Amino acid sequence: MRCRLLLFGLFLTLASFGQDSLKYHSLRTDSAGINKGRLIGVLSVQGALYFGSLSGLYFAWYKGYPQSSFHLFNDNNEWLQMDKCGHAFSTYYESMIFYYSYRWAGLGNTASACYGGLLAFAYQLNIEILDGFSSAWGFSIGDLTANTVGAAMFVSQQLIWHQQRFSLKASFHQTSYPAYRPDLLGTNIITQSLKDYNGHSFWLSGNISSFLPKHSRFPKWLNMAFGYGAGGMTGAAANTSATTPESPGRYRRFMISVDVDLTRIPTRSKLLKAVFTVLSFIKIPAPAIEYNTLGKFRFYPLYY
Repeated sequence: MRCRLLLFGLFLTLASFGQDSLKYHSLRTDSAGINKGRLIGVLSVQGALYFGSLSGLYFAWYKGYPQSSFHLFNDNNEWLQMDKCGHAFSTYYESMIFYYSYRWAGLGNTASACYGGLLAFAYQLNIEILDGFSSAWGFSIGDLTANTVGAAMFVSQQLIWHQQRFSLKASFHQTSYPAYRPDLLGTNIITQSLKDYNGHSFWLSGNISSFLPKHSRFPKWLNMAFGYGAGGMTGAAANTSATTPESPGRYRRFMISVDVDLTRIPTRSKLLKAVFTVLSFIKIPAPAIEYNTLGKFRFYPLYY
């Protein structure tokens, strides 16, 4: 949850950069394309956000918990790995935000991608280190691995294709489970959207037209999405009898659906470009087919 709180604050900065950074700086990698004034501004803002947010996170979150010596904590069996999907999702978009900021400052595609991914990874690493000194948690190798996957997914695509043909997206709907554990799963739609993994779905959304010939008339904005979710969870690693509702138990959900890549919708409006960029992490509601580990198929006329 801490990662997502920080991510949504950073994500709003994408509106300042949008797609114009790519338009004006193309794929130049020479120093002549760098705007020194913008670069100084970007580095200053990044430094302030980097250290300011980590300091704020320490005093707002960690200081209230007992501290301990640095230690590891294996949480790979918690929340049916939904939290690991959240870590990869967060680091992926942090890499994108930092990438666009460097492109806006005039750096080339390769430099921006590498610096953006490394900065996002380093940012998450600091959070993991803070966890390592907290007795309530610990340094999680699983979280570190998920962070690496998220950053690597963004960077590798920029280096290979100079674009994101596959993106990570998320969707959320309210469930009945917070009623059994409001302290753990949230008391309202805002806290539940951060805490209740039963209502979360994470998606790998692939753009079809990017793999077709340039002259193809296939809609450039249409994606195919593969989702993962989980249900029946009222505890991190296991449910307790006192808090488990009448349900078939904890289970995994695998989904397939169509999606829309908002950033590929043609428009001349800079405002719409900014809005589409900021909202690009959301899986657009659409029909979906689910298969779960209860052995059942389910069709959703509109899944969100």
